[in-house]
This record gives sequence, structure tokens and C-alpha cells, in this order.
Amino acid sequence: MEVLRTSVAFLLYLASSAAGPLRCEKKVLRLEAEIQGLMSVINDQHRYIQELQSSQAQQLQHIPNMFLGDNNLYKDCSEVFADGNVASGLYVIRPDGSPTALSVYCDMSNGGGWTVFQRRRDGKESFDRTWLEYSHGFGDLFSPEGEFWLGNDPLHRLTSQGTYDLHIDTEDFDGNHRFAEYKNFRVDDEKDQYQLHVGDYVGNAGDALADARSLNFNSPCKGGIKFSTYDHPNYIDSDSGRCMRHSKSGWWFCKCDSGNLKGQGFKGPFEAMSDDGMEWYVWHGWSYAIKSVVMMVRAADLENPPAVIERWPDQFRPNTVEGGP
Repeated sequence: MEVLRTSVAFLLYLASSAAGPLRCEKKVLRLEAEIQGLMSVINDQHRYIQELQSSQAQQLQHIPNMFLGDNNLYKDCSEVFADGNVASGLYVIRPDGSPTALSVYCDMSNGGGWTVFQRRRDGKESFDRTWLEYSHGFGDLFSPEGEFWLGNDPLHRLTSQGTYDLHIDTEDFDGNHRFAEYKNFRVDDEKDQYQLHVGDYVGNAGDALADARSLNFNSPCKGGIKFSTYDHPNYIDSDSGRCMRHSKSGWWFCKCDSGNLKGQGFKGPFEAMSDDGMEWYVWHGWSYAIKSVVMMVRAADLENPPAVIERWPDQFRPNTVEGGP
């Protein structure tokens, strides 16, 4: 009897050992099927959001322009500053050739006269937008902490009326600030796909736009870097648009998104299979999402602008009234 019990126990052990992996395999297959189902739902929702954005963006074409006639408006924040306005905030400008007035945020720190065309703070604003939305602009321009993109068309008009400097200020999650500044910044018009032009670089963040300066003869973008969105791709990488899919933003893509400041916002540094955060790879590499970014332009001929400083602390906190708390 003892031998029989031992034999039965041994057979049960073998049965359980054989059934264990089988049950685990079935569970894995079931979980994989559930994951695939959830991914399908997410992809369907993402397509729906993109279609909704595209539908809403098309309506922008039907908004009538307000012709301003010959009103003497400032053409940029440099003129606003030169006229004695030293407080940072919202001003109304009209770049040369523009039939409409623009509300813009003028930053009067670091010498003044800077027209801010992008602000990223916390990732609350989606930058996964259509070509038309990027052309006209989107986001919350009116809040000190709001995220926005001024628009490729206004940016073209701004930078085509003279010689402009580009300043990019970044902050990481340890409170460190780095900047990159480029001379001769210009964005072409829509028929040229808002192609990017930048000149000499100075700064301590690193030159992530080197390909736009035609310094690399082996660059895949040696013919120029054009703007791309998911519905209007001008740069297709060797992996059939992997950069466009992962970045979930519009940008001047080259070598994937080595300097993409429009990616998704994150709550901290990340290690990811895809590079879909706000990146400036020559500072923190491809696997680190920068916390905050401000991009702005200023007329290069502004009288007696001060030398560039390495940190712009006012860019990363709400505005305060002079003499206030």
C-alpha cells in the first residue's frame, strides 16, 4: 500500500508538473490577446482623435481674416521694446505682409524684445496636431504657464522681415538650465514646407540643429529640413516613418528627432523604447525628456542688446509685478 501511495503521489506530481506550464502558457496567451485588444482600442481612439483634430482644423480655413489697413502696429516684440515697453506680457503686433494682427507674448528679460513662439511647461497641451493647426497655431497663449505654438505662418512672416536670432531655453528635472542660440533664424513659407534655416550657434545646451546648418555632408537632410506632421510628412526615415509615429508631434525632423522640442510631456526622466519626449539629445541624450522649453526670436539689429547669459530663471516661473511679492 505504501508503494501504491508513493506511486500515486509521484504520478500526481508529474501531472501537476505537466499541467503547470500548460496553465501558464494558456494564461500568457490570454493576457497577450487582452493586450492586443487594448492596443487595438487605443489605436482606434488615437485615429479618432486625429480625425477630429483634422476636421476641426479644416474649419480654420473658413475663418475670415480681419484686414487691418494701414494701422501703425509694431511688427515684432523688438519694436515693442524699442518703443519703451519694458514689461513682459501680451502685446499686439502685425508682421510685414500680414493681413491680421497677432497677440504675442513678449519677453523683456535678458535685454528685452523677444517674441515667444513656443512654450512647454507640463505637457498638458497636445502637440500631436495637424499640418493646418501647426500653420495657424494652437494652445493657451494667454496664461503665464500656458503651452502654445504661435504658428508656422506667423513664424514665417516674423522671420522674413529682417534678420532674427533664435533663443531656446531648456530646463531639466533637477532645475538645471541650458540654452542654445542661433543667428540668422528663418522659416520659409508654406509652399516651401516651412523649411528651417539657422546660422551660427552659441550656448551650453549643444548644437542639436547642426544638420540645419549644413555642417554634415552625410546628413539625410542636406537638402534642407522641412516641417512635418503626421498628416503631412516631409521626412520619412528608413523605418517607414517610425520617428513620426513615436514622436507624436510636428517638428523639423532629421535623424529622427535629435532636437524635437514638441514631443509628449513627461513627469520626469524616462527610459523608453521610443523617443517620444521633448528632447535635446546633445545635452541629456535620447532617453531623457526635458521638463520645460521656451523658444523665442529677436531682431538681430536691436540696438545694443546685452550679451547672452546662461540662465533665464524668469522663463520658468509666473510673471510678477515689479515691486510686488
